[in-house]
Amino acid sequence: MGHRAATKSLTEAAYLALRADILACRLAPGEKIKINDICASRGVSLGAIREALSRLTADGLVVAEAQRGFSVAPVSQDDLIDLTSTRIEMELACLGRALERGDVEWETGIVAAYHRLSRTPERVDGDPMVVSEDWALAHKAFHAALVAACDSPWRLRLRAILYDQSERYRRLSVPAASHERPIDAEHRALMDAALARDVALVGRLMRDHLNETTRRVLPLAMPTAQAKVPRGTMRDAPIAL
Repeated sequence: MGHRAATKSLTEAAYLALRADILACRLAPGEKIKINDICASRGVSLGAIREALSRLTADGLVVAEAQRGFSVAPVSQDDLIDLTSTRIEMELACLGRALERGDVEWETGIVAAYHRLSRTPERVDGDPMVVSEDWALAHKAFHAALVAACDSPWRLRLRAILYDQSERYRRLSVPAASHERPIDAEHRALMDAALARDVALVGRLMRDHLNETTRRVLPLAMPTAQAKVPRGTMRDAPIAL
């Protein structure tokens, strides 16, 4: 049992480390994953890495090709536009249920998550081209807090997958970003609208928030792209309850 538990722990650690490298774009989209190098650098077995890569393939972050091994999932303009549209639909579905069912604990969680996010510097001290990992975690926690009262585990699970896929695109744009964005004001407005249970307003703010990220990512991460509102973003649609 001890050996089996240790193996499972190593596999989990390898999975989490590779996942973090992919989401932060330390492993670039389309990059070939050199399994032997990873085994050597991380001191884990070939089996543990292969199992971790299989899980990442199921997550949509890694692509497995016959006779060619594994590579980081590629990015594209069309994929980003489709991803944004789908994520907006799922965020609104989860938000609608959360606003209907949230209690004082849910409200407290949102306020606490916003406080942490607003007090965490977005960029690494001394390197404005790199997003702080602490900020990235606080940002993820804030968006999760907004939907925490949603009572649909499947919706929340799908939403989490879409968030991670979107995060990879957002990270790609950071080094080239040149325009300041009032991101804290956007988050504060989302918090206030959620606490006021203003379904229409929080829906509009979330759509605008996610669309704005995509508008910035398209021309920065993929230079040939045209900044445009993603298709099918449900701009006027109500939040699904």
